[in-house]
Amino acid sequence: MIKVLITDKLAQEGIDLINAAPGAEAVVKIGISEDELARIIRDYDGLIVRSETKVTAKVLVNPGRLKGVARAGVGVDNIDVPAATRKGILVMNTPGGNTLSAAEHTMALMLAMSRNVVQACCSLKSGAWDRKKYTGNQLNNKTLGVIGLGRIGMAVAGMARGFNMNILGFDPLAAPKNAEQLGIEVTDKIERIFRESDFITVHVPRNPTTLNMVGKEQIAMMKPTVRLINCARGGIIGEDALFEALAAKRIAGAALDVFSEEPPKDLRFAKLDNCIVTPHLGASTEEAQVEVAVEAAEILLDAIKGGPIRNAVNAPSTAGAMPPAVSKYADLARRVGKLLSMIAPGTIKGVQVQYRGSIAEMDVQPATLNFAVGLLQRHFDMPLNLVNTPVLAKERGISIDETKNTEARDVASSFSATVATSEVQRTVRGSVFGETLLRIIEIDGFHIEMTPQGTVLVIFNDDRPGVIGAVGTLLGRHGINIATMGVGQKPDLQKAILAVSLDKTPDADTIAELRKLDFVNELYVCGLD
Repeated sequence: MIKVLITDKLAQEGIDLINAAPGAEAVVKIGISEDELARIIRDYDGLIVRSETKVTAKVLVNPGRLKGVARAGVGVDNIDVPAATRKGILVMNTPGGNTLSAAEHTMALMLAMSRNVVQACCSLKSGAWDRKKYTGNQLNNKTLGVIGLGRIGMAVAGMARGFNMNILGFDPLAAPKNAEQLGIEVTDKIERIFRESDFITVHVPRNPTTLNMVGKEQIAMMKPTVRLINCARGGIIGEDALFEALAAKRIAGAALDVFSEEPPKDLRFAKLDNCIVTPHLGASTEEAQVEVAVEAAEILLDAIKGGPIRNAVNAPSTAGAMPPAVSKYADLARRVGKLLSMIAPGTIKGVQVQYRGSIAEMDVQPATLNFAVGLLQRHFDMPLNLVNTPVLAKERGISIDETKNTEARDVASSFSATVATSEVQRTVRGSVFGETLLRIIEIDGFHIEMTPQGTVLVIFNDDRPGVIGAVGTLLGRHGINIATMGVGQKPDLQKAILAVSLDKTPDADTIAELRKLDFVNELYVCGLD
């Protein structure tokens, strides 16, 4: 008998699907403690959760016969994925189930803002009848700026086209190939979104790159009639800057479904008459709840029965099945991908990888997939792996051109990757020395040796005396130690590169000071683990 434990409220359709499957039983225990879950989990083959249950390392200490955990929803931050992976337990999610609900809520908020629905409703309920005060605006022929062209962003754009809106789209990773065919004008310059849009909606994951990506400087570019919507993650639109602009009537309005802290302790936005707030309702429709419940039940049962594994966020590692050389190059490639994701700003236009020397004689597909994971991970909420990365890359129109050359070039084997974006083209080359040591040996034609590990500061700078001393002194003043340092030069161009591994990540003030050094052309802080 397959037993599936359900510890959060789940649509009955999902429970019924499990109970209807031959030899399967659903057991519902909502609201149990961490200690109780840790005690009983060993008796179940599968677990389905939403956002309330915390599947911690403590819960998974003795997992018994547990084979998989399914999250009925997108985010898996309430599940200790590394702990599950170490125990050989699959973690799966249902990324598509909430798409239409989140897109429709975005449109609902847009319409409510443009027609003053909330304010007019409250006014009438208080006994007033003021039609003139609540005159609104049409969506027809207005420009909607969509930041993030993943599943939800594309769905919003499609719905907005039905209102005859002009769609201006930007994605920090890459736009889907069919975006323009669907009537979206894709731009590589996010500033156009801020300057030209009448409505702006964000649909990107929250990470260090997107946190406060719409802040005071960006709001200053906008029309005074602009209205902003955030149904993605709290903090993507900087809350302090947004409140200041709304309070000063610098912009026409905003609608927030998500907040940096949930539930928010500070209710300042609720007190503004030009701001609509809802309690994270993007996925809260009966249809979405049914869809994610059924999908979670289906994918979990399939995985337990040994069928196809779908939506796994921690696909089983293939390192043990790979030759040691390929395994090491897979690790190197993933770190090169991470490095390029940070030093190659802009939307991706093309990606090429090349294997040279003895590694080119082997099956390097796992290494190429690991490179893709490293390159794309920071653009997604969910963990990427060898299973879901090819699918997600294809959705964004990203393909990787792979070439092999068995003729060695200055080292016995090497891996190089070139990423062309809307802003730059960057190439990073690395090698594995002595079968164990990972090294970056070239960045954009600068010959350099650095270890792709931990926090690395990469500076493209003018080649002149005093650079190393100035950087070292500034970091030391902020209590940051330098572990290793690599320098590459192009004397004919009077340009150089400095790569410094640090014992901790610099804070925003330190980074700002470094950027002000007059020899710095570009500066990137890269986390490579």
